[in-house]
Amino acid sequence: MEVIEVEDSGGYSLKPNRLASEDILFCIDVDSESLVEMKVSTTAGGRPYTRLDAMKQAIILFINAKLTINPDHRFAFAGLAKSAFLLQKEFSSDIEMANSALRGLTVNSSCGHSDLTQLFRLAAHEAKKSRAQNRILRVILLYCRSSIPPQHQWPATQKLFTLDVVYLHDKPGPDNCPQKVYDALVEALELVSEYEAYIFESGQGLTRVLFRHICTLLSHPQQRCCQDDIDIPKSLAKKSPVADPAPVDENTVVSSQ
Repeated sequence: MEVIEVEDSGGYSLKPNRLASEDILFCIDVDSESLVEMKVSTTAGGRPYTRLDAMKQAIILFINAKLTINPDHRFAFAGLAKSAFLLQKEFSSDIEMANSALRGLTVNSSCGHSDLTQLFRLAAHEAKKSRAQNRILRVILLYCRSSIPPQHQWPATQKLFTLDVVYLHDKPGPDNCPQKVYDALVEALELVSEYEAYIFESGQGLTRVLFRHICTLLSHPQQRCCQDDIDIPKSLAKKSPVADPAPVDENTVVSSQ
């Protein structure tokens, strides 16, 4: 929002500014590492609960919450193997279309390297159409490869959309390099993003951590603070210090209830 000075009072006020509705393209990693099991989780049928299962559930949670905030937001879906491919090209607010697209997303084998260039091309093409409708486009990438930093070829002058990333990875070890992958993802989102972009990572394998990250991404890119300034969600353990009780007058009756 634009800040304007109020001459009479010597203070400042915020000029009202309507936030654009979003077109959000989810891109889900379909490498074999997305089949890594989450901790202490099983499906209703007793099957181990994988990263892919958790990502699908988190996306549905996000969509329902986002549509509650503004039913004009729209969503589309892509997968990331060696490069990106579309699952649902048309953006829609229909939750059943989202469920159908996610049900059709499967993992076949290890994909090896990943190139984000095609994803950025798809996003830039869609962003131009979104802008023509006074909307903005955001890409949310859910990435799972612990040893393969993503590659891309993209000019620094093209910032047509915003890229958020949720990175689920293994703990560091001789066969992987999650820090190197994370750094590459940070470089990518800083290169392409039009507005403030967020990246969250977790190597804990906990569904609740993934859900916390995806809920933080509900924030609108045009209304965000810098990621370093985020102080949500508040920890339940961090309570305000309890003040010392006031001295009780001997003649005061204290209720036992």
